Amino acid sequence: MNIETFLFYYEVPLTKALGQLLHTMEQFNFAVKTIRDVGVFTDKRILVADKQGIIGKKTEYYSIPYKSIVTYAIETAGTFDLDSEIKLILSGGLEVELKFFKDKNMNNLLFKVYHTITEFMFK
Repeated sequence: MNIETFLFYYEVPLTKALGQLLHTMEQFNFAVKTIRDVGVFTDKRILVADKQGIIGKKTEYYSIPYKSIVTYAIETAGTFDLDSEIKLILSGGLEVELKFFKDKNMNNLLFKVYHTITEFMFK
């Protein structure tokens, strides 16, 4: 099965390009730096920009509505691990991994994302 993986580093301001993709009915929560672009968390979905190619002129946008998440798991980093992750199983069987690179703020960001998803699940 194909697993889509996104690598997250640290929080950043919302970019103009991704801000234009937000609907007027959704509320921006926070944005996170990925390898080449940004992931955005709103009250309705996760929106990730994935630049393609060597120079990154082409961008693919992934929209993951929280309502499509069937189950999810959190894996915290051990002593020798370089990352933590949240694993999502979406309706239709698609698997998504949100990986968080180890630094002094990794757990704060990991749990912020986890609680954002969990908050939607309890609505």
